[in-house]
Amino acid sequence: MFKTYETELSGRKLIFETGKMAELANGSVLVRFGDTVVMVNVTASKEPKEGIDFFPLSVDYEEKLYSVGKIPGSFQKREGKPSDKAILTSRAIDRPLRPLFPKDFRNDVVVVATVLCVDQDNSPEVAAMIGASCALSISDIPFGGPTAAVNVGIVNGEIIINPTESQREQSDLTLTVAGTEEKIAMIEAGANEIPDDLMLEAIKKGHEEIKKMCQFIQKIKEEIGKPKFEYKSFAVDEEIYNFVKDNFENEMKIAVQEVDKTIRDNNVEELTDKICNNYVEKYGEELAETNKQNIGEAIYKLEKKCVRDMIFYEHKRVDGRKLDEIRPLSCEVGLLPRTHGSALFTRGQTQVLSIATLGMVSEEQVLDGIDTEVAKRYMHQYNFPSYSVGEARPSRGPGRREIGHGALAEKALAPVIPSKEEFPYAIRVVSEVLSSNGSTSQASICGSTLALMDAGVPIKAPVAGISTGLVTNPENPDDYVMLTDIQGLEDFFGDMDFKVGGTEKGITAIQVDIKVDGLSYKVIEEAFARTREARHYILNEIMLKQIDKPRNEISKYAPRIVNTKIKVEKIKDVIGKGGETINKIIEQTGVKIDIEEDGQVFIYSADNQKAQEALDIIEDIVRDVEVGGIYLGTVVRIMPFGAFVDLGVAGKEGLLHISRISKERIKHVEDVLSVGDRVTVKVYEIDEQGKINLTMKDLNEEKKERCE
Repeated sequence: MFKTYETELSGRKLIFETGKMAELANGSVLVRFGDTVVMVNVTASKEPKEGIDFFPLSVDYEEKLYSVGKIPGSFQKREGKPSDKAILTSRAIDRPLRPLFPKDFRNDVVVVATVLCVDQDNSPEVAAMIGASCALSISDIPFGGPTAAVNVGIVNGEIIINPTESQREQSDLTLTVAGTEEKIAMIEAGANEIPDDLMLEAIKKGHEEIKKMCQFIQKIKEEIGKPKFEYKSFAVDEEIYNFVKDNFENEMKIAVQEVDKTIRDNNVEELTDKICNNYVEKYGEELAETNKQNIGEAIYKLEKKCVRDMIFYEHKRVDGRKLDEIRPLSCEVGLLPRTHGSALFTRGQTQVLSIATLGMVSEEQVLDGIDTEVAKRYMHQYNFPSYSVGEARPSRGPGRREIGHGALAEKALAPVIPSKEEFPYAIRVVSEVLSSNGSTSQASICGSTLALMDAGVPIKAPVAGISTGLVTNPENPDDYVMLTDIQGLEDFFGDMDFKVGGTEKGITAIQVDIKVDGLSYKVIEEAFARTREARHYILNEIMLKQIDKPRNEISKYAPRIVNTKIKVEKIKDVIGKGGETINKIIEQTGVKIDIEEDGQVFIYSADNQKAQEALDIIEDIVRDVEVGGIYLGTVVRIMPFGAFVDLGVAGKEGLLHISRISKERIKHVEDVLSVGDRVTVKVYEIDEQGKINLTMKDLNEEKKERCE
């Protein structure tokens, strides 16, 4: 049955339509937010996926270029692989939904959000996040929602919910916050050094709008929601778990207490073999083979319990650190002799090598998406090879995790990157994870800051990143223990990974992943305080003691830049017919040249003298010819009465009369000048017809007077 539900989101109409399209999906909603239209369909497999120990949720956010009136630029004229923005949106949809499915649920669930039409004032990402929650809520798929999401900006100090396109351009904050009616479920932010208290206020204000939306979706669910289907539970077999726990809990506590990850993993592996052999001895090989997966899950559950119990009840971490203690830190810069900038940042057994490269502005990344951003001058990429965790797997290119971590580091550093006018380079930083034991994304923020300073990029302030974790009491989620600088095991078995990047002044990026049903304001406030204290320590005691400011000069292997700005109407003169003029300059000087639409000219060369030569030629071309002006020209034709000189200014030529070449009498022009000679001339007259008359005689006299 076709149903329409209408409400308001940040003062604008939000309409849900269901029952008209995609009727074979388990749940389907068409969301209209202003003129933005997103269709969300959710499906679930009838049977669980065997042989896995996780919930197989898949989220795809599909950007259709017809939604913004574009034809794809690919050869096949079809949408290709998802853009980074689409992948990041898929992750943002996934994160608040995943903790609300049953822990023992193993059926495949697929969420597909298809963007059909885009009004840039009304975010399709927000429409997709809300639509996914609504579609799951009214479907027969077991789901503990609803959730909702909003964007939050800060314009001129005012907090704005779901800012328009023009407001986003002025905003100091790009925040996406999702949650349930009671708690915050996901935070993703890029910010211009926002103080903690203002960030928390923005989150709270966003949550007020989320509460209203959750209430609205709940009413829709109560009216048309399907009964949830029954599913096969994959909870750990209690009898097997009790066998493992009763006989091996003390040994597991000892096995996990080790600073070195490799030794700890070996300890657990040896204990696992012992438990399996003991089970075979007691119950026989046949039953052991039948219960092989259950035994493995019971061992995993016991390891998780031991780690969490030590943290929660004993305030003891597996590597012996205090709850607020950071792992040993070190950093180096300038490791690679010919790259433009490099740095190695190490935190415990997590190690990241970051390399900065400077290039021409025209080498910025061109974006082909559904929003208004068409290019990106600062690029950060993150690689996570299998050797970083001691595994033997071939590299298959960046996955969603790598793209997400790279985007987080990019957000953290983007606010401190100098403007194109201040530093006219495209900038690429690549973070190579060499060893991973938790918080590699935050190590890449620190390492990339150092690499940029080593490259001589005049960043506005250094940025550091740190994460906090959480272990809650299952019987009372408000009773918790917070950890600073979580390692891999604490992330894996904990309830939260709260990542914050920022400067001394404030926050520049946030990403929060949680495994519980939400976070209270108290937890968020404490996480801000912990990360602020930690990043101040990392900046002042570690990073700035290695390199306290950007290098005064860029690497000798990086291209030098000379820049100027010309009148827009002069651009065509510099380029010339078919690019003839600019190509001639490039061929003559060996430089590279970028010309922007607003008239900015960037000249790149490893040789400053050649760059200056190219600049002089360009300035001659764009200079207006005026009486008294002195020009370096080229003799193009010789006549009996004088020589015609190309002034190098928009193809302008002037006549250098034979009587104006020298004070001495000259019988033949050819005695003094030849075609192709470079001569310095002065314009002494422009007649009524615009003809330009030149002199060298007066110029020579002026030079003589200056010498005397």
